[in-house]
Amino acid sequence: MRKFKLPNTFVLLCGILAMIAVATWLVPGGKFDTQLVNGKQLIIPGTFHYVDNKPQGLAALMMAPIKGFVDASLIIGFVLIVGGAFAVLQKTEAFDSLIKAIAKAHTSSRFVRAAIIPVFFTMFSLGGATFGMNEEAIPFILIFVPLALALGYDTITGVSIPFIGSQVGFSAAFLNPFNVGIAQGIAGVPIFSGIGYRLIVWAIATAVSIVFLMWYAARIKRHPEKSPTYLLDIEKRSEHSMDLDSFAGMTRTHRAVLWIFMATLLTMVVGVVKYDWFIDEIAALFLVMAIVVGLVGRLDMDSLVASFVQGARDMVSVALVIALARGTMILARDAQIIDTMLHALTPLVASSSPVFAAQKMFFMQSVINFFIHSGSGQAALTMPIMAPLADLVGVTRQTAILAFQFGEFTTPMIPTSGITVGVLALARVPWITWAKWMIPLQLIYLVLALLLLIPPCLMHWQ
Repeated sequence: MRKFKLPNTFVLLCGILAMIAVATWLVPGGKFDTQLVNGKQLIIPGTFHYVDNKPQGLAALMMAPIKGFVDASLIIGFVLIVGGAFAVLQKTEAFDSLIKAIAKAHTSSRFVRAAIIPVFFTMFSLGGATFGMNEEAIPFILIFVPLALALGYDTITGVSIPFIGSQVGFSAAFLNPFNVGIAQGIAGVPIFSGIGYRLIVWAIATAVSIVFLMWYAARIKRHPEKSPTYLLDIEKRSEHSMDLDSFAGMTRTHRAVLWIFMATLLTMVVGVVKYDWFIDEIAALFLVMAIVVGLVGRLDMDSLVASFVQGARDMVSVALVIALARGTMILARDAQIIDTMLHALTPLVASSSPVFAAQKMFFMQSVINFFIHSGSGQAALTMPIMAPLADLVGVTRQTAILAFQFGEFTTPMIPTSGITVGVLALARVPWITWAKWMIPLQLIYLVLALLLLIPPCLMHWQ
């Protein structure tokens, strides 16, 4: 497995960009007629006709990334601001304090000992579902592996709480700006609309994951030798210990910061649902949150600004991925071959039932996720195709976005994911060991995704 290595996301996208440029010389131009419905331009099925294509040369290929950057400037600016805001939030150490407070309570409370897995898992799942917690889960491996070992569990349990928790929340997100927000913005769907069903999806996916993990943890506590990491854990118990004695508890400042964060999320939901807020207003809200959290968290101006800039800097790679992905669509659009591609894909997705069509979309997104596992990058690359394709096969765009999200359920297992490899390297768990353990859970997620795509198709979810 060490010899198996795919190019990183940027190389893959550049390769796709070059292939699209070549395709503009080979694929004939085509167009569907469209009509305006509820403010959105929707394709009229059965109206495809060929037109002259406009091949894109080397100059157009080189200009595609900057054109993509301009075309996606609103989404890119949004990503940078949100990244900066959450960096300020993390700088206050409020979340770290909350985790330590709950961990310390387990020593004195039987209830906390029983609830520690579901509580922590839910916290990380909420992080993934609301502010796109992803790579941020990696440092928590250093906390939760020793904690799990101290409680009589194993390294797998310690890795799963922050890693699987955040990934499940990310895949079944309801307020995640980096996959739901971007996908809905590209698809022309109101930002964070459909939150009701997404909350149900998140609750079910999180609950199923918790039940599986608690069953596994209880089994390992009874029979430690059945752990895939049994020998590794014997070594780790002699190396690590989690000392919470010096932790004095959450401060008023930490509590205030967490309340401000919750108030921000509540305000965002109200603004989106009642006042039709879009990316502009939501970005402004997170900017205000960063300032207020920084002041309440007693950060000096230099620390506040430095944290915000660092957070935005961490999002630059995401911004470039979005720009490159959008550049591919600009090349195809200028060459007038997008509709031809849609026309060719329609038979692959079309089905006698919208349910089967949506499920086929889910399988396609799962395959794409193996190669491009950036939520925002995948949204930018696939939604310009999947959204109008959904119109053609009788699936709502909202459901197509959900199928895109479910494709990310495979992220915790695929060896091409940077966060998966990083987490396992930090925990010193071989990928093959982790993959074998993940197979039953992946099958559960597969069945869950197929089932959860049925109701939105039947109720024509908008």
